[in-house]
Amino acid sequence: MSDQLPPTEQPGPVDNLHEMSVAELLRAMHHVDDAVQPAVEKALPALEGLLNELVPRMKQGGRLFYLGAGTSGRLGVVDASECPPTFGVAPHVVVGLMAGGDAAIRAAVEGAEDDEAQGWLDLEAQDINDRDTVVGIAASGRTPYVLGALRQARLRGVLTGCITCNPDSAIVHACDHPVVAVTGPEFVTGSTRMKAGTATKLLLNRLTTAAMIQLGHVQGNRMVDMQLTNAKLVQRGARMVAEATGLDLAQAQVKLEQHGSVRAAVDAHNAS
Repeated sequence: MSDQLPPTEQPGPVDNLHEMSVAELLRAMHHVDDAVQPAVEKALPALEGLLNELVPRMKQGGRLFYLGAGTSGRLGVVDASECPPTFGVAPHVVVGLMAGGDAAIRAAVEGAEDDEAQGWLDLEAQDINDRDTVVGIAASGRTPYVLGALRQARLRGVLTGCITCNPDSAIVHACDHPVVAVTGPEFVTGSTRMKAGTATKLLLNRLTTAAMIQLGHVQGNRMVDMQLTNAKLVQRGARMVAEATGLDLAQAQVKLEQHGSVRAAVDAHNAS
């Protein structure tokens, strides 16, 4: 029977976990996680295809929407929320939507992921248009909240993609660009917060980082548009300004505080 189940639902490769010591558990988990990076690597060509269509839309003002439930939804919300401070983009440029709303980030909202209509309603509330892109995130590949949104978006000419860990699942057939990392059975059977969650996080990191670099928010390898929201980031920004201009650190910090961003400070120095 297990052979008929999707990979993430099949019994894990290590049994009798309750009889293992802490050291044995940690070593076994570490070994099982070896499957994650190869699975992500195999998914990179599909991710490239999605990015090649996503970036031109974003250059025209299009937005990126993530939709998910449970761990998948939370990972999307986290990735979206990290884009403004890291790359200096407005909060509406990358948006994470989750079944059950913001309350579901901390606690499960019963039945929310089973509502096939609500995902599209959440997108409509964001005034979605055909320059935007919707990426559904579902390790299982069958979350109704996500599937319904992808199907409706696709019908309306919105670019669609997904990140999943189950091949040939419903979500793969519901979008234009399926990105599938086949991570296989979980250490704790069915617990996709583990290998599948790790693979999803890695793919989301690659998706937004590559997109933001293509959109010009990184120069060299520096976050030139990052928000200066605390002392650590001000110090980091000052170092970047100093490296780019030849100013000493104190001068660079003054320049940074005058102009509000690494990019603006360097441009002002170069123009003077």
